Amino acid sequence: MLTHSRHLKILLLLFFVTLPLVNPWVRGDGVGYYAYIRSILVEHRLDFTKDWLAGNDTFTMGRTKADGTLNSMQYTRTGQVDNHWAVGASMLWAPFEIPVHLVMLTLQKFGAHVKPDGFSRPYIVTMALATALYGFLGLFISFRFACFYIEERWAFLATLGIWFASSLPVYMYFNPSWSHAQSVFIVSAFLYYWQRTRQGRTLTQWIILGLISGLVLDVHYVNIAVLLVPLLESLQGYWGGWTAPGHDGRAMLRLFGANVVYLCAIAVAFLPTLITRKIIYGSPLNFGYTETAQFHWGSPRSLSVLFSPDHGVLAWTPIVILSVLGFFILLRRNRTLAVYSIIVFVALCYIIGGDVDWDGTSSFGNRFFIALTPLYVLGLAATFSGIANWVKGPRQAMLIARTLTVLLVVWNLAFIFQ
Repeated sequence: MLTHSRHLKILLLLFFVTLPLVNPWVRGDGVGYYAYIRSILVEHRLDFTKDWLAGNDTFTMGRTKADGTLNSMQYTRTGQVDNHWAVGASMLWAPFEIPVHLVMLTLQKFGAHVKPDGFSRPYIVTMALATALYGFLGLFISFRFACFYIEERWAFLATLGIWFASSLPVYMYFNPSWSHAQSVFIVSAFLYYWQRTRQGRTLTQWIILGLISGLVLDVHYVNIAVLLVPLLESLQGYWGGWTAPGHDGRAMLRLFGANVVYLCAIAVAFLPTLITRKIIYGSPLNFGYTETAQFHWGSPRSLSVLFSPDHGVLAWTPIVILSVLGFFILLRRNRTLAVYSIIVFVALCYIIGGDVDWDGTSSFGNRFFIALTPLYVLGLAATFSGIANWVKGPRQAMLIARTLTVLLVVWNLAFIFQ
C-alpha cells in the first residue's frame, strides 16, 4: 500500500501537470470578485468603474451605455458601483497580488514599460495560478480529512475522483476568477480544523475555528450550510449536559461561553464583508441581492437542484451520487459525522432550491455545491470502502473502484470539453 508521502507526491505531480490548463482571464461573476483586490491596489478605494467597463461582452451588456459609460442603474444610493459579489476571494488573492503589484510599481519607477493597473497579464496570471493552488490545497486537505475516518487508499482514490469527475476543474482551471475553488479550500480547512479539535476544544481553538468560519462566509454566503456542523455539535453537547445525572450545568455553561466566543470570532472575520456592504450599499446588512425577496422558502425546488438537466448536481456530476451514498455507509463507522454530512447536504439543497437562480444560470453542474468537496471526498471514500467489504478480495474491490472512477472522470471531461 502506498504511504502517505507517496500519495502526496502523486497529487503534487498531477497538480503541476495540469497547471497548463489554467485559463488566465476575468469573466462573468469573476469581474465582481476580482474587482475588490484590483480597485484597492490600484485605485486605493472601492471604485469598480474600470472593472465594469473592462468586463467581457456578456457582463457589460446592459451595464454600459452606447457612449461607453456605466448605466445609471449600476450605482447604489451611496454613489458606488453595485457589486454584490463576496469579497472573500479577493482576500485570498491578496497575498499573491500585493507582491506582484509592488514589483510592477518598482519596474515602472525604473523605466520599464509595464502597466500596474491590475488588468495586465502578470496580475491575471497570478490570480489564476493562485486559484488553482487554492483548489489543490482544498483537495489535499480533503484527502487528509477523509483519512481520519477511511482507509488511505480509498481516500486517495476518492480525491482523484472528485478532482476530475466533479464541477471543480471548471472553476479551478477554466474560470479562475470565480470563488468556488477558494470555497473548497476554506471549507476543507474549516472541517479539518474542526475535526482536529473535536475532543476537548480549548477557548483559543474556538477562536481560531470562528475566524475560519467567518472567512468561509466571506468567500461565499451560501457556505453557511457547513457551519451547521459546529451548531449541531454544540446542540449535542447541550443535550449531553442536560441528560447527564443531575444535569451537568457547569459543562453547559462552559460550552455556552465557548459558543459566544466562537460567534464573536466569526463576526470579527466577517468584518470585511460588513464593511464593504456599508461602503457600497450604506448598510452592513444589505448584501445587494435584491432577488432574495423572491426566495421560495416555502416551496424550494430542491428536487430540481438535484435531478434537473438544467444544472442538477446529481444529473450533471453523477460521481456525487456515490458520495451521497457514502454518507449513509459512513453511518456504521461514525454515525455523528455521517448525520452531520447528510444534514449539511440537505440544508444546501434547501437553500439553493429556494433561490430564483437555483440553477446557477451560467454554470457547469450546480456550482454552489462545489464547496462540499471535502464531504464528497469523504463520502466517496466511504463508498469505496463499502465496496471492499462487500466483495471478496482487495484486488477486486480496487478494480471496481478504479473502473467506476475512470468512467466517471471520462464522462465529466467529455462533458466539460463539449
